[in-house]
Amino acid sequence: MRDSAKLKEQLQEILARYRGERVELILILEEVQERLGFLPKEALLEIADFVHMSAASVFGVATFYNRFRFTPIGRHAIRVCMGTACHVAGGALVMEALERELEIKVGDVTPDEEFSLDRIACVGCCVLAPVIVINREVSPRMTPFKVEEVLAGLKEPKEKV
Repeated sequence: MRDSAKLKEQLQEILARYRGERVELILILEEVQERLGFLPKEALLEIADFVHMSAASVFGVATFYNRFRFTPIGRHAIRVCMGTACHVAGGALVMEALERELEIKVGDVTPDEEFSLDRIACVGCCVLAPVIVINREVSPRMTPFKVEEVLAGLKEPKEKV
């Protein structure tokens, strides 16, 4: 979301549905994130002004809840389940393999914005542990060795020069 005018336009469309009261803050943050994919700094500043709160207070609320993100998600959003079953079954090793293969850390996005990597508390597929979710598709019984194979299926072939 690099286009400042487009961002402002989208924010105005969202904010027009609200009264500007503090009790609406979380609903506004959720809607902005759903629409933009993340909460850019410019949006947080505009929201703070709209609900008559300091930017620090709005940022404090947004950072309190782990469902809000402050960086864009990649075209392929990868989430690693770290619930108890997945953790015990090797979820941390799968996460490390993904970090190595993608050359990013949890919460980051690749420079080409193709992949983002996040951890989630529980997917609810404990019998299939460990699992990762790519976009909305669950990949069961993951291992560090399967990571490269799964990612290869997502990467577009590079043109030869």
